[in-house]
Amino acid sequence: MPTLLIPTDVNSVLQYSLDLAGTFVFALSGGMAGVRRKLDIFGVLVLSFVAANTGGITRDVVIGAVPPAAVNDWHYLGVSLLAGVITFYFPSAIKQRWNPVLVFDAAGLALFAVSGAHKALAYGLNAAMATLLGMVTGIGGGMARDILLTDIPTVLRADLYAVAALLGAAIVVGAHVLQLPSGLAALTGAALCFGLRVLALKRGWQLPVARGEG
Repeated sequence: MPTLLIPTDVNSVLQYSLDLAGTFVFALSGGMAGVRRKLDIFGVLVLSFVAANTGGITRDVVIGAVPPAAVNDWHYLGVSLLAGVITFYFPSAIKQRWNPVLVFDAAGLALFAVSGAHKALAYGLNAAMATLLGMVTGIGGGMARDILLTDIPTVLRADLYAVAALLGAAIVVGAHVLQLPSGLAALTGAALCFGLRVLALKRGWQLPVARGEG
């Protein structure tokens, strides 16, 4: 049975908190996507877990933090399943002004982007690679959710998705290089990532789109 080591130092507590918060909101996005597609409860729970944990598992495997936290700590599974149950039985309770899938996805993107960069730095990656891994951590869950639903992943479309994740991760990495407080950097990076993503959704900001021939 997996063991759970409760973090005690400030950086570990910050990392753990960001991971669990990101897990919960990404699981909500996966669950809501399943509800909208009228999946059964098993399908909703699977989407919740996949959306919530794919990015973190990818990050942990790349940096050598194995077994990944998502399969070594039951809290990740518990948080994912709780979010899935909430979305299955009480979907109206979490609906918001904007598309709730995209809003929760933006929140998960922000939390995982800064969490991924923070953990990559802790494992000794250089600034450029830590920033890129932060982005990968942020976009992984949403990509897996969209692929399971046979949608084109959001990151491959025109929305400012990966760009927002890069911004959030870059704030964390920049603060580390400048030896600024990591907690403030994480909050700032997450807020800027979330804000850019939501503004892009609200105002229709897009990257240039390829134009087909003919």
